[in-house]
Amino acid sequence: MAEDLQIIKGTKEEQYQSVIPQIRALVDGEPDLVANLANISAALKEQFGWFWIGFYLVKDNELVLGPFQGPVACTRIRKGRGVCGTSWAQEKTIIVPDVEKFPGHIACSSLSRSEIVVPFFRNGQVAGVLDVDSSELDQFDETDKLFLEQIVQLIA
Repeated sequence: MAEDLQIIKGTKEEQYQSVIPQIRALVDGEPDLVANLANISAALKEQFGWFWIGFYLVKDNELVLGPFQGPVACTRIRKGRGVCGTSWAQEKTIIVPDVEKFPGHIACSSLSRSEIVVPFFRNGQVAGVLDVDSSELDQFDETDKLFLEQIVQLIA
């Protein structure tokens, strides 16, 4: 288990390459999903300083708020609703450069401007999603998709 997170400056890719092994050390050998999701949220928030980062877990056919870092959030999201529910329904990562232009966007905070949602799978089914919001437009790209998908694999 890691004691301290080493925050680095550099390109987005360099930051991910630094934080992923640290996240792996945090979750390695820890069987508790909630503990791992909490540490992943905290590590990513510390490294990147995004507005909101956290997880929603599939429970009773809806997404229920799990561990997160940031202001209070929506508690439950139906399948196919908003960016998170759409990512769950489509079983794929969704990048939204401007949340105002996403049909059916759920505005948990008016400060959120762009978003990326990455589903994670257990036993071949979506078990939840990693949701990251930025207060800046067009914050997320294919680099984020690539590395965030690697991070959720650590809990799959």
